[in-house]
Amino acid sequence: MSRFLIALGVVLIVIGLAWPWLSRLPWGRLPGDIAIEREGFGFYFPLGTSLLVSVLLSLLLWWWRR
Repeated sequence: MSRFLIALGVVLIVIGLAWPWLSRLPWGRLPGDIAIEREGFGFYFPLGTSLLVSVLLSLLLWWWRR
């Protein structure tokens, strides 16, 4: 468990350091993402992005446990 938490911490640090470059990727603007913009109101629900991240994480964890 401690190795997992250390690895998770390292991954979060790397993502934090790489955030200026990662924010330029088209994540969050995929087909299926719901965005509603009105005067004085904005709603955004990244459904397509969430599904894609879920599939990628599931495949990664499946491969890692194999």
